[in-house]
Amino acid sequence: MLTALSIRNVVLIEALDLSFARGLGVLTGETGAGKSILLDALGLVLGNRAETTLVRAGAAQASVTASFEFDVLPPPVAEALAEAGIAAEPGEPLILRRRLRADGGSRAYVNDQPVSAALLRQLAPALVELHGQHDDRGLVNPRGHRALLDRYAGADVAAVEGAWAAWRAATERLETARAAIEAARAEQDLLLAHLAELTALEPVAGEEQALALARADMQKGEKLAGDLDSLRLVWDGSDSALAQLRAAARRLDRIADQHPLLAEALAALDRAVIEAGEAEERLEAAAEALSFDPAELDRAETRLFELRALARKHGCAVDDLPERMHALRGRLEAIEAGDAALADLEREAREAGDRYRQRAAALHALRAEAAARLDAAVAGELAPLKLDAARFRTAVSAVPEERWGPHGSDTVEFLIATNPGADFGPLAKIASGGELSRFILALKVALAEQGGAATVIFDEIDRGVGGAVASAIGERLARLAGGGAGEGGQLLAVTHSPQVAARGTRHYLIAKASEGAEQGLVTRTSVTLLDAAGRQEEIARMLSGAQITSEARAQAERLLEGV
Repeated sequence: MLTALSIRNVVLIEALDLSFARGLGVLTGETGAGKSILLDALGLVLGNRAETTLVRAGAAQASVTASFEFDVLPPPVAEALAEAGIAAEPGEPLILRRRLRADGGSRAYVNDQPVSAALLRQLAPALVELHGQHDDRGLVNPRGHRALLDRYAGADVAAVEGAWAAWRAATERLETARAAIEAARAEQDLLLAHLAELTALEPVAGEEQALALARADMQKGEKLAGDLDSLRLVWDGSDSALAQLRAAARRLDRIADQHPLLAEALAALDRAVIEAGEAEERLEAAAEALSFDPAELDRAETRLFELRALARKHGCAVDDLPERMHALRGRLEAIEAGDAALADLEREAREAGDRYRQRAAALHALRAEAAARLDAAVAGELAPLKLDAARFRTAVSAVPEERWGPHGSDTVEFLIATNPGADFGPLAKIASGGELSRFILALKVALAEQGGAATVIFDEIDRGVGGAVASAIGERLARLAGGGAGEGGQLLAVTHSPQVAARGTRHYLIAKASEGAEQGLVTRTSVTLLDAAGRQEEIARMLSGAQITSEARAQAERLLEGV
């Protein structure tokens, strides 16, 4: 609820600090005293357009600060603050501030953090609900009528929302699968051709690297073939160097025991034969390793070329070709199994749609029943408010399937007819200013605890009425505010009616005075919280006018005692 309002340099208000409490607070004062300035100041801090005419003449800037306190933040407020990255500690006040410079610039703050005026406007509907002569929000706005009726009916809208989400999801799965299969069928011939190419090659992961290495080895053997052949001539044959070394070793072996030097020579020659033998073995091994079959080299090069060409065609790496082949088979298999899969998805979507229709139909029936009860409740409030010729109707209308949504298959709008035989029409278009405020009061009373802003303000709801009607208005305002015993809600009423003023639990007097006669008159507006004696005097003034009589004071006392 609104707990404090601080205003600086707004029109006729130089400095004003007000505190508010639960219950019904009434604001009274003579015509032109500045009651509308208070509402304009509150509208500024709630994000209304920043008009430079609000800045008090001679001041550089105006500012308005509003403080709200909640046991638990309203969900729309908590969500908006979280999205804006603004911390709101439990139990701590929510402080909105707006500054407006005389040159037109403005700044907005929430809990001393700079924000946009748009965020203030986003928070406003959950904080303050203002009903006045030119009301175009709150209960007048059809966009909120469905939610109000659903709360009044105790409807489980979440079940319908869940059924809608499930139906949408099933439909999207069906549409996605259908589009995929249709696209696959459109290119089925191409898929078959691509799969035939891949199947003919049967690529294997890692095959490119193995072929490249084998080809490189065979190409080396091709280059070294002549050198290897000439080396064989050195080692092969009876007159080769190795054969001659062995023959020399055999001859030397016959005479090596004749002299130590011959034995040493034989040993060296044996080592040479052994080394030469090892060289021959390695030469043979190298020749075998580097040997190549020209036909095999040609086959390796051809396959490597074909694999790489196919990879370029499919826009992937050679090692990805096996996966591509698998994917193509899967798409073709999906086409073949598509009819069965589509049948299952169509069944799921149909069943989900049926569940949504059942729940939407049940919600429609609940809304229709609640609408009849609400119409009767509002009708019971109209006669005491001098609207006995008027009629109220809650229109619950089915909409075409293309307009169904998570909140069901209906639109809900509050309609009125102010004269017998007249057609029903929207609240804002049919009712005059005074009628509109009283219709809204009747609705608020009928809806009672069905939600709304934390603070409700009625601006001159009693305009043009008096006596029993004014008394009925006051009684209903007090009932809406919860009696004001520290419990219930918070309601503020700008009023000219003593009957309404007497119902208030807190009474604020708005007055305008001119000061500084020697230096030029300066007009200022002030607001005073009245005590019991002050309340009686102000209500007496409202009853008798400028000249307060003893009879007016006595009548004021009776009004105060009567509540």
